[in-house]
Amino acid sequence: QPQNYFNLRKAAAPAASFPQKSSSAEAPNVKNVKQMLLDWCRAKTEPYEGVDIQNFSSSWKDGIAFCALVHRFFPDAFEYSTLNPNKPRDNFQLAFGAAERLAGCPPLLDADDLVRMKEPDWKCVYTYIQEFYRCLVEKGLVKTKKR
Repeated sequence: QPQNYFNLRKAAAPAASFPQKSSSAEAPNVKNVKQMLLDWCRAKTEPYEGVDIQNFSSSWKDGIAFCALVHRFFPDAFEYSTLNPNKPRDNFQLAFGAAERLAGCPPLLDADDLVRMKEPDWKCVYTYIQEFYRCLVEKGLVKTKKR
């Protein structure tokens, strides 16, 4: 089944499949969805040494958080204990390659671009994590609350 890597409409709007905690009749605002996704990342990476997710930018700059998140769902993809935070390019490539191969997650981020930045653009990281989450839901690896 061919992947359409240029269909970013899906990647930018996975909120419909994300568990909602909205008490009002209005759709949840972006801030709520962003916070829920950040909390989900924190919960999934909590047991991993060297990972402390506080945001969608600096917390991801060495690639270790991406690796931990991917490893949580695909523990046989690579040996987490051998990762080196001083080799961010390798970590990004490892995480994004495994996510593409095993979850069908398109490589929306480029390791070389991320290494060039002082810290990753939060909107780019957020979009990638949304897409990774969506791919996990599609594969049945993450359960969502049905409305």
